[in-house]
Amino acid sequence: MEEIRASDKGGIKEQQQVGAGDWRGRPSNPNKHGGMTAAAFVLGLQAFEIMGIAAVGNNLITYLINEMHFSLSKSANIVTNFVGTIFLLSLLGGYLSDSHLGCFWTILLFGFVELSGFILLSVQAHLPQLKPTKCNMLTDGDDCVEAKGFKALIFFVALYLVALGSGCVKPNMIAHGADQFDAQNNPTHSKKLSTYFNAAYFAFSMGELVALTVLVWVQTHAGMDVGFGVSAAAMAMGLIVVVSGTLYYRNKPPRGSIFTPIAQVFVAAVSKRKLICTSASRLHSESENVFRTQRFGFLDKACIKVEDGSNAKENPWRLCSVAQVEQVKILISIIPIFASTIVFNTILAQLQTFSVQQGSAMGTQLTKSFHIPPASLQSIPYIILIFLVPLYDKFFVPFARKITGHESGISPLHRIGSGLFLATFSMIAAALMEKKRRDSATGSGEIISIFWITPQFLIFGLSEMLTAVGLIEFFYKQSLQGMQSFLLAMTYCSYSFGFYLSSVLVSLVNNITSTSTKGGWLSDNNLNNDRLDLFYWLLAVISFLNFLNYLFWSRWHSCNSSAPRTIQDEAIEIGLSHYNMIKHSKDDGDENIP
Repeated sequence: MEEIRASDKGGIKEQQQVGAGDWRGRPSNPNKHGGMTAAAFVLGLQAFEIMGIAAVGNNLITYLINEMHFSLSKSANIVTNFVGTIFLLSLLGGYLSDSHLGCFWTILLFGFVELSGFILLSVQAHLPQLKPTKCNMLTDGDDCVEAKGFKALIFFVALYLVALGSGCVKPNMIAHGADQFDAQNNPTHSKKLSTYFNAAYFAFSMGELVALTVLVWVQTHAGMDVGFGVSAAAMAMGLIVVVSGTLYYRNKPPRGSIFTPIAQVFVAAVSKRKLICTSASRLHSESENVFRTQRFGFLDKACIKVEDGSNAKENPWRLCSVAQVEQVKILISIIPIFASTIVFNTILAQLQTFSVQQGSAMGTQLTKSFHIPPASLQSIPYIILIFLVPLYDKFFVPFARKITGHESGISPLHRIGSGLFLATFSMIAAALMEKKRRDSATGSGEIISIFWITPQFLIFGLSEMLTAVGLIEFFYKQSLQGMQSFLLAMTYCSYSFGFYLSSVLVSLVNNITSTSTKGGWLSDNNLNNDRLDLFYWLLAVISFLNFLNYLFWSRWHSCNSSAPRTIQDEAIEIGLSHYNMIKHSKDDGDENIP
């Protein structure tokens, strides 16, 4: 690592740190604002929001097939595209929050958009004139007419209002809760921040559990119109809870454009591409101790000062600070970690689509009068996790902390890797179970119990606890000031790309495995005629290869991110969003560019 030092002769730093404020914009008081009390209101919203959206998403495929009369493969793609769009739109929510609105107002605005989508879905499901004529897709599949025209339009408008609202709310819930902890200035808040991330997953698990048991039961027995209405009520409760905490929040203000400073680095680096950056090069810095890392060295040319004999300061599109360049390096270095979790979310997509259909083809009777809704199978891991997450935080983290010295027990990268490794065994369990189910159904005609499907959900639940929380913690702690929401939105984009990849894989597998006389592995509406087990084995192989890929990139990241704390401190202090406040100073005595 090469150390570059520069000093500001004036001794006055023009750039000021804009701190968190209360709901009126006044400076926040640590004794009154923030902390776990304020974060608890945000956790309440998270539990209610996931309760509403999970009840819709996890049982949506059943509604699409039985009520809207779409085919199995088309229904699966609609679900995965819907969920994928939610997570893709989280980028919009992160950008609007960091650049213009702030977390709190973004949550409120798009929370009401999501609520309106739930209400419209309930109306569409309730009115017969907005749905196709009833028929049984299993027995009368060829005679069933799928929803088209105005009926389909109303449904998709409602569905994507929910997607827009939920997508923009999700990253801001996590970021707004984490903003309640001043980890930079209060060392005790650093450990509390790690606890908060685990608490956020606990709230997520509670919301999912209620959605997959109570709300899915309501949808199954009272109708989807009532079920969608309950989702709307849950979202309304979440908005009431988050508004109730207004007086307790630390609100970080928006910082202006988050993309312009990044673009400035690339433009400046390209414009000075012919210059040579050496230890003698005069680099622009805004603090007295700035450390330049060796990775992505071509970007360092963006902060080379060009001496032309004039006192005019260079345009910010021609000259960037070392800290600004280092922040862009951080953003680039986390992209491979982000990409390594896409396949993981492709596996998640299967548990919300084909695995639900597996459950529908199995014995769901628990007692003479009670049948388990297939969509409720996904509640199995969350039942375990509501006990496991507190135990993990209260016992495993302190124990591991004594061994590793890491404030989170194990590093986020190790946590992500453990989850990715377990995800492979979830698909192996799914493939073995589907082979057993299919052989029993087509051979002896026996319908095996729905509880055979439990292992794949249980293993993946544990995998998700490790991977999802590890990824959020990794991204937030990499976050540069003014970009917390956007970087957390990137974690949700992993979900989006994973669900889109699922749609591509389903179509690709069907095309490759189909023949002139027989359809592909997943082309039939009847799972007994499909080869879902082979598709699961394919995903298991892809998942393991993805784990090996992750090992390479995580090691690369660890070896290339060992910059001294000083550069991260300056990055936090200066912030990408303060690019418009940068004052270029002229230092005497430095050497010119050779």
